[in-house]
Amino acid sequence: MNDMDGWVHVRGARENNLQNIDLDIPRDQLVVFTGVSGSGKSSLAFGTLYAEAQRRYFESVAPYARRLLNQVGAPDVGEISGLPPAVALQQRRGAPSSRSTVGTITTLSNLLRMLYSRAGTYPFGVDHLSAEAFSPNTAAGACPRCHGLGVVHDVTEDLLVPDPSLSIRDGAIAAWPGAWQGANLRSIVSGLDIDIEKPWNTLSRTDREWLLYTDEQPSVLVKPERDRIDNGYYGKFWSARKHIMNVLSQSQSQRMRDRALRFVQSMQCPDCLGSGLQPSAGAVTFAGLTIAQMNAVPLADIATRLRHGIDASPNSGESAPAETTEVARRITHDVIARVDVLLDLGLGYLSLGRNSTTLSPGESQRLRIATQLRSGLFGVIYVLDEPSAGLHPADAQPLLDVLDRLKASGNSLFVVEHDLDVIRRADWVIDIGPGAGEGGGQLVYSGPVDGLAAVEESVTGRYLFPRAAPSAREVRTPDSWLRLAEASLHNLRNVTVDFPLGVMTAVTGVSGSGKSTLVTQVLAQIVRRHLGATPDDPEAAERQVDIGDVSGVDAFDRLVLVDQRPIGRTPRSNLATYTGMFDVVRKLFAATDESKARDYTASRFSFNVAGGRCETCQGEGFVSVELLFLPGTYAPCHTCHGARYNTETLEVTYHDRSIAEVLAMTVDTAAGFFADVPSATRSLTALRDVGLGYLRLGQPATELSGGEAQRIKLATELQRAQRGHALYLLDEPTSGLHPADIRLLLNQLQQLVDAGNTVIVVEHDHATITACDWVIDLGPGGGDAGGQVVASGTPDSVAQGPGATAEHLAKWKARNQPA
Repeated sequence: MNDMDGWVHVRGARENNLQNIDLDIPRDQLVVFTGVSGSGKSSLAFGTLYAEAQRRYFESVAPYARRLLNQVGAPDVGEISGLPPAVALQQRRGAPSSRSTVGTITTLSNLLRMLYSRAGTYPFGVDHLSAEAFSPNTAAGACPRCHGLGVVHDVTEDLLVPDPSLSIRDGAIAAWPGAWQGANLRSIVSGLDIDIEKPWNTLSRTDREWLLYTDEQPSVLVKPERDRIDNGYYGKFWSARKHIMNVLSQSQSQRMRDRALRFVQSMQCPDCLGSGLQPSAGAVTFAGLTIAQMNAVPLADIATRLRHGIDASPNSGESAPAETTEVARRITHDVIARVDVLLDLGLGYLSLGRNSTTLSPGESQRLRIATQLRSGLFGVIYVLDEPSAGLHPADAQPLLDVLDRLKASGNSLFVVEHDLDVIRRADWVIDIGPGAGEGGGQLVYSGPVDGLAAVEESVTGRYLFPRAAPSAREVRTPDSWLRLAEASLHNLRNVTVDFPLGVMTAVTGVSGSGKSTLVTQVLAQIVRRHLGATPDDPEAAERQVDIGDVSGVDAFDRLVLVDQRPIGRTPRSNLATYTGMFDVVRKLFAATDESKARDYTASRFSFNVAGGRCETCQGEGFVSVELLFLPGTYAPCHTCHGARYNTETLEVTYHDRSIAEVLAMTVDTAAGFFADVPSATRSLTALRDVGLGYLRLGQPATELSGGEAQRIKLATELQRAQRGHALYLLDEPTSGLHPADIRLLLNQLQQLVDAGNTVIVVEHDHATITACDWVIDLGPGGGDAGGQVVASGTPDSVAQGPGATAEHLAKWKARNQPA
């Protein structure tokens, strides 16, 4: 095999479920790796090819320097030749940070801070500031009051005193504790000569503010009314605010903390006015704008603003030093060049200060790809993980154009993908399968896209080259309607939307058009408020919806919000623990004769508590290994060899399998193993029904994609006893799914609707949209250009109307007619 023949040669790939694969992959091409979810395509692209490229690079680095690098393990493969260096663009599923913005993701914030430091206009009295002083994420720049967040959490009189007509004795200060503590505070206030019998709104403003906000804590002699002996005790006063803040900072009781949070509201920091910066940095300007104001300008306007700043004098009417003007010119040229790439990807409506928590998945993915495009690398392999995930087809086109530019620059593109439009654009397709897990891991096809049509065992080929038209389905008639009138949040401005009930609805639109805001924030908050439920998202209270009339919300008795947030943040949380199946399994082991003879309870079979777990690794299954001139790494625990349990626990078996062996089973394998256990079968069947049969029961939450986490949540809901009148809200449930898996998922959602529930999905996938009874299309663009209802009706009627969604629905229908 010749490394210079333009091919990557792989021999004996055995990573995860790959079954000793041999294949040759062309370089300098767009190569798509496809197959059903869990088939092994990511194990080949990332676990084998990228991992080997990284391993070779690390071996070329000095041993001491390797300690600073995040290394991946050596893949299980016989030989790979012709492999260039690789860059991975994987989907990042971690929780977004409140300090992460468009500027930090693209590194444009670094350039702006340098620009303001070196070429900004400083007012009289402000000394020169370093670039760090213009960052709210550094000690030098952060506002002391809000610590750089731009938001403070504080109490307000409206929350502390919801009914000002009440007296203090009758409980006007609702934030104060009840029972004896509340009575004690009332006695203390009375001892301070403040009338506790008068209505709150008749007390003086001075007294009201002192009672609610003072930090003073005077001690007052309190004499019990019925005590005939002349004695008493000294009670210490707590203002309402001081009591709430003390509970939040000191109390170990979650119930008390939850109660205290009801009186706290998030608001703009009054000191920095939301910029997160110290006053000195907030006073420096460039082009007449502070850095906070520049961060709020849409990217499409940034270039104009910066060019104006070069021509303006930076020092209060004085002529600009040549070096300052040159610094400004060079930095702004770099910023403008980087912004142009973002504009090419249709992201001109975003601002640099836009928080990452408000970005759609498609926006985040395009920001990362744009950053790589600007890097100017040549001769490398870019390995991408579903770059089209979360993208409307209209947004996918500029993304594909950018990928073509990367390829034209002399790079290879290895893309793991399910989207049929992306697969059609490929120069070469590698289909792994034919099934998932143990039923996959084989090379089904490798070659030009057209050749896949003749491969009978290829599941992907059946969808790329349909042999029959999609079966028509009768559209359901709504039972009634839910109306949200004049709703405003983020880019939704006075939008009125009618949602049909008792059917399945798709909310569509280009990336950033407001789909997720409408469904998972506005609608979810209104229904949750009606039901008196507590939000799952602790930040929800910060996004209060401005809305007019609401009608039809009383049709629901339950809200189920299924999003892509992780099911856990540590490896101790896994598939079995989240679904509740692990409780069933532990009880089965505890009920064995051997366990009874040893007095083992169900807790013995938990790896999270002492007793049954391996104490060497504390139930983790691996240990950290520190090496003298090499980076630290993780290795299987030398005591339990990765089993997580001690020897005594592993000696107990259920049907000849230990608890560790059961956790290592896939859902499909476990379904046969627990076929006679109804409580286990219910969970396993639900997981298989949503296409997750390939996952292991003990699969750590940290290894799951956002789409997998969402389907686990859905399966957990499906295994419960179903009843009607529930509202199911799903945010892009088909993300990361092969068309065959989407069909499985749709069957489950249709069954939910048939049972009398309402299902609303935020979606881009054409097959899902056409399977719905109703479509609400938002747009026409993203950001400020979106947030309006473009079309509403059945899929057929929307496909014949205006907008990007209609255009692509019509194309999809034409493509899915058999040749």
